[in-house]
Amino acid sequence: MGKVNFDLPDLISKNLPCKDLVTNVKVAAAYILGFFAVVFLSNIARAFLRSYQQPRMVAETLVGIVAGNIILTQEDHRDNIVKTLNDIIEFGMIFHMLALGLEMDARILFQRPTQEAIVAFSGMLSTFILAYLLTPYFNYSEFPSHEFTVSLSVTLTGTASPLLTRLITDLKIGKSDIGRLLVAAGTYSDLVSTLFISIGFVIISADKNLGFRDSKDILKITSTLIVQVVVTAVISPILMIWVNHENPAGKSLKGSHMVLSVAFVAISCGCSAVKGKYSPMMSAFITGIALPREGRLSKMMISKLNYFLKCIFYPIFFVWVGLGVDFQMFNPGNPWTWARMIFIFVIATLGKVVGTFLSGLMLGFNLPESVALGLLLNVKGHFHMFLALFTFHMKNHEMIMTTSTRIGLTLAIFFTVIYAPLVGAYIIRRARKRSPNQRMSLQWLDSENELRVLLCIHGPQHLPSTINFIEISRGRDDPGIMVYVTDMIELTEQIESTLVHREGVEVVTVTDRAVIEMRDQITTAIKTYEEEHESGITLRRMLALSPFSVMHQDICHFARDLNVTLIVLPFHKYPAEDGKMTGADSKFRFVNKKVLQNAPCSVGILVDRGFGVTSKISRTSIFLHAAVIFIGGKDDREALVYASHVAQHPGVKLTVLRFLLDANANSKCTRPGTSKVNLAEQEEEMQLDDEFFAGFYERHVGGQVAYMEKYLANSGGRVNSALTAGMNDWEQCPELGPIGDILSGSAFAVSASILIIQQHSPKED
Repeated sequence: MGKVNFDLPDLISKNLPCKDLVTNVKVAAAYILGFFAVVFLSNIARAFLRSYQQPRMVAETLVGIVAGNIILTQEDHRDNIVKTLNDIIEFGMIFHMLALGLEMDARILFQRPTQEAIVAFSGMLSTFILAYLLTPYFNYSEFPSHEFTVSLSVTLTGTASPLLTRLITDLKIGKSDIGRLLVAAGTYSDLVSTLFISIGFVIISADKNLGFRDSKDILKITSTLIVQVVVTAVISPILMIWVNHENPAGKSLKGSHMVLSVAFVAISCGCSAVKGKYSPMMSAFITGIALPREGRLSKMMISKLNYFLKCIFYPIFFVWVGLGVDFQMFNPGNPWTWARMIFIFVIATLGKVVGTFLSGLMLGFNLPESVALGLLLNVKGHFHMFLALFTFHMKNHEMIMTTSTRIGLTLAIFFTVIYAPLVGAYIIRRARKRSPNQRMSLQWLDSENELRVLLCIHGPQHLPSTINFIEISRGRDDPGIMVYVTDMIELTEQIESTLVHREGVEVVTVTDRAVIEMRDQITTAIKTYEEEHESGITLRRMLALSPFSVMHQDICHFARDLNVTLIVLPFHKYPAEDGKMTGADSKFRFVNKKVLQNAPCSVGILVDRGFGVTSKISRTSIFLHAAVIFIGGKDDREALVYASHVAQHPGVKLTVLRFLLDANANSKCTRPGTSKVNLAEQEEEMQLDDEFFAGFYERHVGGQVAYMEKYLANSGGRVNSALTAGMNDWEQCPELGPIGDILSGSAFAVSASILIIQQHSPKED
């Protein structure tokens, strides 16, 4: 036998396919290793910047810029890396825009403008005007044109609503008034600006230096987009409803249904991109806003897309951004380089601030709040960075902007994200500075401000009493009442296992079937009532989902963030068929007591003894008789203010029963062992009672409001009051006070529902 020489390097060199395979494996391994290195460094940077409340995007941008500039120094592999990243970014931005569209509801554009819309549109308009008038003087484009100026101006008007929502959530002001305003205004701004950009992609072409397309191409793209939107808007709800019905919450989604749904979305996204040669990225956005937002399938798609974007795409995206921010081409020695960068940042910021300032004058906002709104609505994000860089990276596109302009615009966008947490922290400091001394009670509520109530319920059994309570508490249509109907649900292990974590203000979603059905039942009843009473009433839904040991903290946080004046809690006992109170739940009682101790506003406990059985309260004739007991003290003054709201309901006959002390009888007998009341404090409190009651009597007594006086002798009192001392010895529920304890007890013969109110006391009191 002959001798065989086996030389592996020689074989590999002669076998080119094998050599290419080894090379490709090495390249793939290098890409994977580079990806994990970027993610690792981004997490380290994120941990370091977390103490400065900087969002994830800041850390990823810094790491991406450094990584991108390192890649630019690798002459041998730079072109291949850039080409690969371009393909990934083109593909990934389709998912980004689809997720953005799915999270938006285009129907808000057809509703009557709200204050959020006014704030958003005024900021957009002022930014567009300033940018359109001033940017041509700074020569941002290699090919100056009217089309470029309009495109740049529209881009500057936008807001990165997902990023802004994430910032608001991290700062824990998402449920406050200004937080809700910012989230809604940011959504308006993002939706409208992106729609304008979508229209711009129909009319102008980046391949022609932002020149106009041929009329034939415009007609072709427009017709395919119309077909795409109509088909998606008509068919997708039918498909989604069927899939949601076949896959109820709490059960795994069938694979065939998932494949069918994904295929439908993919075909819809590609319709105008393939047939009309429209931008695939903007086509995905149009599909997203045409798809329904509600339902299990839509929420799952949003959750999965956001997970992919956050964990995989965004780290790669910022490396791609770093390739565009080539500091070797920045030309820092040229003063025009810095002038362009600073000016684009100033013009975008100033435009938003001017717009929100003017809208704030119309809506009655404070100057600091208006400025803060403008600064936060100027936040830009991934899409804006992509628009600043895509003509540099994409093949067959000529350079529309100068290199220094491209880098300066990208850095200016980056700076809008950096200062946002500082503005949010200022808002929080400003709120905390006022809150310790602010009296959040009915007595000190400005009559021109709406009454805000956090109305807590245990379940559907409280629906009738909840609706009746809202009805009699509504007062005048102007300023009206806003009620946050809050479900108190214990976070058990079973419910916790069904929680789905997501981005946004509502960071978790409950998928437990029993909880969903219960909440849907309550929401349906609440919406029905609100639709029947459009004027003067605004109802919102909230969820306090936590263990009973900390549920009071959630309720107090809601009250503080929502700036409510009154928290109403249901009593922990329920009336039985014989009228006696039964079914005591010590857990809910614990929550009630903790809320009474820690609430940032006044608190009421509603004892339902037939209030929920009462049918719909009429507004044309006397239907309900109510009484308020006034003995004296700040809690009774608070109850009297609430009674003034009830007195304005045409279907309620109110009786004010005032108990007074018979001074002669009281002097003859005092209870041994009771602490003596400080006479100076008692006289001051009685003077406040007399002055307050006189004002109430003058404004309300007469007509549907009756007044009665009762004189008592030898009585005790609550909190060393001269009328109710001694009752504390045999109270069953001390948190209700002696009078409330008697009226809510089973021994009380009259089956009347009771609301016991405790007035908020500032910390210094």
